[in-house]
Amino acid sequence: MKTITDCVHNILRHQPFLEDALFRDIINFSSLALDMQPKVEQIMKKPVKPGSIVMALRRYHPRRIKHIDNLKSLGDIVVRSGITEYTFLNSNTILTSQSNLLDSVKNETKAYFTYSSNFQESNILVTSSLKSIVEKHFKTETCISIADNLSSISIALPEDNSKAVGLYFYIFKLLAYEGIPVFEVISTSNYFTLFLESEYVNKAFLLMNEIKEN
Repeated sequence: MKTITDCVHNILRHQPFLEDALFRDIINFSSLALDMQPKVEQIMKKPVKPGSIVMALRRYHPRRIKHIDNLKSLGDIVVRSGITEYTFLNSNTILTSQSNLLDSVKNETKAYFTYSSNFQESNILVTSSLKSIVEKHFKTETCISIADNLSSISIALPEDNSKAVGLYFYIFKLLAYEGIPVFEVISTSNYFTLFLESEYVNKAFLLMNEIKEN
């Protein structure tokens, strides 16, 4: 049978922002208990007193989120604007369409182009000036969505980024705190790229610079 303590601890384990704040001892338990009360009562299907939630919070041992020491080692930040994203449903001909597109843009050295795919759909992010070329080669494919007026922020990662625990969590946490929605993310071994709606790119760029400097 699920107890109030089980319920409260399960909620906290799925909210890393709260867990981080609890570890730093910067949250008032009484206020947090009142905030959590409706959710706990919904799960428990019965009234729950705030005091019971406070007792459960006091029994909780938040996991320590390791401090990121190498954020100052982030490299150059490159901003691009005027990007369009296409999402296509995968098909038997999607790879042929991709190959034809690559052949058409191979000499466009200053244009942005990236392609990613999973088992169900494929994404193409391109400089908006290439839209007509994309639509030409993918005219027989099923287009799920098109998003215009995107910008990207590419960040050079530290050499040992694969061993840095919490690197992406820290970046996304700060973006969330600032109310910056992330439209798309692409990463390689040495670079991390955020795609944002253009209205948020300046704010995100300043934030990424602050991360490097602090």
